[in-house]
Amino acid sequence: MSQTHRAFVALGANMDDPAAQLQAAVKQLDELAGTRLVTCSRFYASAPVGYADQPDFVNAVAELQTELAPAALLQALLDIEAAQGRERTFRNAPRTLDLDVLLYDDLSLQQEHLTIPHPRMHERAFVLVPLTEIAPDVIIPGLGPATAFLGKVASQQLHPLG
Repeated sequence: MSQTHRAFVALGANMDDPAAQLQAAVKQLDELAGTRLVTCSRFYASAPVGYADQPDFVNAVAELQTELAPAALLQALLDIEAAQGRERTFRNAPRTLDLDVLLYDDLSLQQEHLTIPHPRMHERAFVLVPLTEIAPDVIIPGLGPATAFLGKVASQQLHPLG
């Protein structure tokens, strides 16, 4: 059996019934080859970042146990996005689904299309709040405990759904 790795994936959507998009993505994550969904946070509503003239987002974070290497996991996430109609029109554009690798074990990785840990994760409540909900002791490699950054993002509006 291959070695399994602990990975955290951010999920976000703001088009075509965003909560349903996230529910479908969580199901697909659990069905990836060599991968098991450990848990998923609650869903949260958040204001868009970067490009403000668009609907609010629904966000969550999922924890996976996976045999996939980081690049293979990223490709699987891109395939799920594409299957759910993701179109990349411009930076921070509205989207049916956005999946990002946040953390992969304690790996620090910088490649052309993949940076782990995700470079802005510690600046965003819509990542930190659901992440620390499911993994309160998680460490962001090179930065420290994820919970240490919660105070810095406390002013960002985030509302649990359901």
